[in-house]
Amino acid sequence: MMEVRRKLLNSVEKCVDEALEGLVRSNGGLALLRGHRVVLRSDLESIKGKVALLSGGGSGHEPAHAGYIGVGMLSGAVAGAVFASPPPGSVLAAILTLWKGGASGVLLIVKNYTGDRLNFGIAVEQARTQGMHVDMVIVADDCAFAQPSKAGRRGLCGTVFIHKMAGALAEKGCPLDEIVARMNEATKNIGTLGVSLSPCSVPGCLPSFQLPPGEMELGLGIHGEPGIKRSKVASADEVVKTIISHMTDSSNKSHLSLKSGDKVVLCVNNLGALSCLEIAVVSKVAVHCLEERGVLVVRVMSGSFMTSYVISDLCFSDAKTTAPAWPNLSTASVSGRNMFMKPEEKPGASSDNYNEGSLSSVIRLVLESVCKILLQHQEELNALDRAAGDGDCGSTHALVANAIQDWLHTSRIPGNFGQLLAELALLVQQSMGGSSGALYCLFLSAAAPHLKQNCDGAAWAKALHAGTEAMKRYGGAEPGDRTMLDALCPAVEELMKLSTTVPPDGHIAILQSAVEKADLGAEATRNLTARAGRASYVASEHLTQPDPGAVAVAAILKAILNALKA
Repeated sequence: MMEVRRKLLNSVEKCVDEALEGLVRSNGGLALLRGHRVVLRSDLESIKGKVALLSGGGSGHEPAHAGYIGVGMLSGAVAGAVFASPPPGSVLAAILTLWKGGASGVLLIVKNYTGDRLNFGIAVEQARTQGMHVDMVIVADDCAFAQPSKAGRRGLCGTVFIHKMAGALAEKGCPLDEIVARMNEATKNIGTLGVSLSPCSVPGCLPSFQLPPGEMELGLGIHGEPGIKRSKVASADEVVKTIISHMTDSSNKSHLSLKSGDKVVLCVNNLGALSCLEIAVVSKVAVHCLEERGVLVVRVMSGSFMTSYVISDLCFSDAKTTAPAWPNLSTASVSGRNMFMKPEEKPGASSDNYNEGSLSSVIRLVLESVCKILLQHQEELNALDRAAGDGDCGSTHALVANAIQDWLHTSRIPGNFGQLLAELALLVQQSMGGSSGALYCLFLSAAAPHLKQNCDGAAWAKALHAGTEAMKRYGGAEPGDRTMLDALCPAVEELMKLSTTVPPDGHIAILQSAVEKADLGAEATRNLTARAGRASYVASEHLTQPDPGAVAVAAILKAILNALKA
């Protein structure tokens, strides 16, 4: 029986914010961007005329990414909830603050996960429309999969090397285009492979997968996604040899090409569960194994650089030392200083100056129904999502459900459906995070313009079509890839019948049929091979339940139908 693991926290809901505050309070060179989970250098005047570097992603990988903010590395980092990508609104706020601070350009360094690509990508596009010089480098260093899926190789600990190399170039004053070109080339020469003796877990949730005693998992991801192979726990010598052999096997399309005479920097990264003694043993074996192959190890980094949910002790001293385990500590006084900075005002912020309409009461009932069903399905969706790694699908949907409920209690409901969808897109963007949040935001944003002037059946059909096409374009998935599209697309195809002339009572019949198609599509995902999103990294035999995103879409459509029927 699996149990929720205990963590040394005050609350699951506040752990990310409290951890960021703890980091900033402990380091005088850092500041929080008020209203966002964004950490920035407190000396932004120092980046004037230089390229600013911004990274981030889900929390739970500390010290990545905020721990790498400083001179010669990152200018800022954006944090999401644990294992969930941050919302694009926070990424855009960070970009805007760095740009207004005088940066000549802003480079986003992003790990190759669907949610991160989507949310950071949305912010990049929004920043470019406002005239900012912005670009993005995707890091995909995972060597686990011999045949990578459509989603590509995952971004892992090698991302830290890109932080360092790009930071050095930015500090020298290199232009954005040059840094991007050199980092895209550098990512081709980085490889990472993980091994685990136990699963990880999101705070407040069950472990991401089960690993029997005495077994280990090769090729797992940093969010606890099951790997490519299980075997009995072996000696450090055998485990390291297995890792290096797999990473350098030329038949593996994700392999790292290494030959005798090559020079390498070796990083032995502790995902969070090993002792310093064990990591030291692994480091010794790895160096020896590489030297046996004629590879020259010019540097070794050993420690916790990108973890899978772990909290470490902090030490304080201004004395300089060459001891390898001692951190490079801030010498600034941490007491009594203001640790927040004010974010730059967003241009074109949405306005709430609108009136309620005749349909506002119906809209309220529909939204209340959707929120209720998402909260009811929270644990079911989390359980389905644990097979794909992080187990937070229900929790992220609950976040947006709670945000909508708060909005319903404090705001007027627009009578115009275009305004309504735009407001909901903003709510999703600010509160949900993760790839699901980005995809819902894209759907609503693309659909909204088609309903501003008209809301008849034909307008709804155009809006729904535009929404699904935006999800396909940015998310890279198609029906059949085992994603939420497998429930949404059949439903939207049925709803396209709204564009034809139908009797007044025919709309509900079409919606009823669409809900049935969504249910069938969601159920059918249990027999599909995942080809997009985080689940595509998980072996098919582990994916025996329906896709949680598809199940959520079907539940939302059913809630809408039930509310309209009532």
